[in-house]
Amino acid sequence: MKDVEKTSVERKNSRKRIRRRKRMMNVYGLVGLLLAITAGITISYTFLFNISEIRVSGESDMYSAEEIVVASGIKEGDNLLRLDLKKSEQRILDELLYVETAKVKRDFPSSLEITVTRCIPAFNVQYEGGVLIVSKKGKILASNDFITEGLPVISGLEPSQLTPGKPVASENEHKNEAFHELIKTMVSMGDDNISIVDMSDEHSIIVQYKNDMIFKMGNWNDVEYKLNLAKNVMNDDTVKGKKGYLTMIGSNQCSFRTSDSPASTPGIIEPTTQPKTDEYGNPIDEIGSGERNPEQEADFDRINSTTAPTQPEPETEAQNQWTDNGYDYNSGYDDGSQWQNDNGYDNGGGYSDNSGDYGNYDGATQQW
Repeated sequence: MKDVEKTSVERKNSRKRIRRRKRMMNVYGLVGLLLAITAGITISYTFLFNISEIRVSGESDMYSAEEIVVASGIKEGDNLLRLDLKKSEQRILDELLYVETAKVKRDFPSSLEITVTRCIPAFNVQYEGGVLIVSKKGKILASNDFITEGLPVISGLEPSQLTPGKPVASENEHKNEAFHELIKTMVSMGDDNISIVDMSDEHSIIVQYKNDMIFKMGNWNDVEYKLNLAKNVMNDDTVKGKKGYLTMIGSNQCSFRTSDSPASTPGIIEPTTQPKTDEYGNPIDEIGSGERNPEQEADFDRINSTTAPTQPEPETEAQNQWTDNGYDYNSGYDDGSQWQNDNGYDNGGGYSDNSGDYGNYDGATQQW
């Protein structure tokens, strides 16, 4: 009887056990790692990174550091990782009327920094029932029944709320967007020459400057470009010091005129003009470099208003008068051989046009 060799079987079983042990060790290691991470997070959110110092910086002449910290809702001992920074920032803005911006920042391992800027009244927002005083970023600071001098007046916004501390807004989405683009641009440009902005029609905004220049800006697209363009035109040598109207032409041109009717301005936009003509289309020569002669114009008008003489109707008896539009030219005939009017115009031996000479009119025979 032969002996059974078991060597190969034992080897196979041994390899399986080794692989099984390795898998279990990996699982145990992963579980241990997760437990360690969980313990670390728990400790971090409970015992580590607790606030021991809160610093306040920035512009805040209306409120003390303590008032700002209280408004944030944060106190010493709170955990840095558990803070909702955005919520704390909004609480400061809601609680403290004259804070324009608030920034809360973690400073590990145990410090917190709060930075604020103060509100500066920047605009009068006029509505049907009064006037809102609004900050540079559009925060409502007060509601008055008068306009604060020195601040631009913005009308036509139709604000949807009047509560101090809240951002000014309109139910009209387009007006709301136009308003915030306008004030953002005006603040960034630092232009204090604007006195009134009328946005009753957000697609046809009108800006009035302190020098009484009126800028028809159109819609709120490219606000910064349009306001800069208007500023450059007003500073042009041909326009500077004048009063009038600026109008956007297309998307990149601006015209100037001294009245609110179409006109050309040298150096800005020069539209083509046609020569002056009379009612028949004939060119009119200007007298004396643009000066007018009222007496001569009156004479020309009177002469042009008359019509060429026509032969009288034969159905009536011999006539001694020729009348047109109430003018009696019978007295203009001089001894039957000449015709003249009150101004002394004499055409010689009879009334003649290019078709021939009419000669003398015989009242008896009703013939010329």
